[in-house]
Amino acid sequence: MNQFEIYLANAEAQRAAAESTALANRREMHLRSAETWETMAAALRDTAGRALVNEAAKAALKTSA
Repeated sequence: MNQFEIYLANAEAQRAAAESTALANRREMHLRSAETWETMAAALRDTAGRALVNEAAKAALKTSA
């Protein structure tokens, strides 16, 4: 399991915890936590995408030089 999958699994666990609690403040806490994990997963995905673009650009420079 990679870091992205771990973040998404944590988000899902927080959503499940939110559904299983009867206390409104705890439910909101779990939902905020899930949103944070999802934001972290999206940031990780975006960073990985930018890294691929950068590597491709570097490779293109090497082949054109």
